[in-house]
Amino acid sequence: MGGEEGASTSSIKTNPKLTLLPLIALIFYEVSGGPFGIEDSVRAGGGPLLSLLGFMVFPLFWSIPEALITAELATSFPENGGYVIWISSAFGPFWGFQEGFWKWFSGVMDNALYPVLFLDYLKHSFPIFNTMIARIPALLGITISLTYLNYRGLHIVGVSAVSLAGFSLLPFLVMGVISIPRIKPKQWLVVDFNKVDWRGYFNSMFWNLNYWDKASTLAGEVENPSKTFPKALLGAVVLVVCSYLIPLLAGTGTLNSPSSEWTDGYFSEVGMLIGGLWLKWWIQAAAAMSNLGLFEAEMSADAFQLLGMSEMGMLPAIFASRSKYGTPTFSILCSATGVIFLSWMSFQEILEFLNFLYSIGMLLEFAAFIKLRIKKPDLHRPYRVPLETFGVTMLCLPPALLLVLVMCLASATTFIVSGIVIIIGILMYPVLVHAKDRKWTQFDDIEQLVVPLDNLDTPRPKQEVSDEASVSLLPDLTSPGINQEVSETSPDATQK
Repeated sequence: MGGEEGASTSSIKTNPKLTLLPLIALIFYEVSGGPFGIEDSVRAGGGPLLSLLGFMVFPLFWSIPEALITAELATSFPENGGYVIWISSAFGPFWGFQEGFWKWFSGVMDNALYPVLFLDYLKHSFPIFNTMIARIPALLGITISLTYLNYRGLHIVGVSAVSLAGFSLLPFLVMGVISIPRIKPKQWLVVDFNKVDWRGYFNSMFWNLNYWDKASTLAGEVENPSKTFPKALLGAVVLVVCSYLIPLLAGTGTLNSPSSEWTDGYFSEVGMLIGGLWLKWWIQAAAAMSNLGLFEAEMSADAFQLLGMSEMGMLPAIFASRSKYGTPTFSILCSATGVIFLSWMSFQEILEFLNFLYSIGMLLEFAAFIKLRIKKPDLHRPYRVPLETFGVTMLCLPPALLLVLVMCLASATTFIVSGIVIIIGILMYPVLVHAKDRKWTQFDDIEQLVVPLDNLDTPRPKQEVSDEASVSLLPDLTSPGINQEVSETSPDATQK
């Protein structure tokens, strides 16, 4: 580890940072990736009305609050690790570790879907991928190839995400333009409440509009994060909502298809009925490429989250080792291995399981956001949600109620599996503490970065701190003489 890290120090320092457009594309793929998969919201909603209303209303009391909270906390703690650092700062490293474990595990499970979905779109044109003899090598090849792209650098991943997003969304823009003369607005108002599947409807809405906080795990790799992050989140919110509404308005307003036909993959049929076979093929190709973008964005976030946890002393130092391209080699390999082993699960199993674990983590994030407002009112916040403590509590209330609703709708199997994952995380924490005590493997000492207020976005020297966000698993590493908290350092104190 040390040789690789030491030999490539200069390369890492000059590695390009993420700028605004690539960051918007990565957030877009963390949250959405395009309208692929939203078709089921029409079926579960008993017609177009509830689906259209959902994608207009849900962003107001779910996506926008989560994006605002992410913007404030990601700019207050602009380091890799994201929500792990927020939770650690508010509730201590034990809960920070649990948050990190839940989010990483759910992220790897989510990522296992995308190579499978990629082949599912290709098999319509290449039936050979229906056979296991061709499918298994293809899955391994796709996973290894995309993992290598992540290894080559986050900047490359970001640029690739921009290109993939443009290619994936363009056919739906074309479909929207072509459909305008044929649209009948009264068809948007159709709903049959006897056919509404509320459990499927809420799960579909929730899954297609969550993960706004995921990109915070890459905050240390963003150029000028205090300004770039809020702009990128705003741009991504607009892009995601438009990428859902335009195809839905075009498809449901033009076609008189029964809601039962609106299942995953139906947009390719919509494209054929509106524009012809060429548009169907284009949408199928866009769907396949979108799955690649989703994979890249998810793996980048998962790997840099492990890197951030390692830098905090929560995981062995090998998770923080970087390649000559500045990427966390072992963390990427660890995530890729998890993807390969979990790719056997079905879409619906993963969807409900992800939503449950994600809900627990988000409730903890909302609690941390409010506690930090109360506990650390003077915390330096380059971007601050323009509300006082009562206002931000009310801001968190509607999405928190939605999270509880989604958890209550989960099946007994999901409760059991999620409970097992939570127990594993609780047991892992003391095991890692014991491993650090016994020196079974190397852990990083507390070497968090001090963030001077006069320039948050310049390279920062390493220095030991005692803020909760910087505490490692072993408290004896904390320097008792250092009482100044990292993010609350005042300009005067910095000069002293």
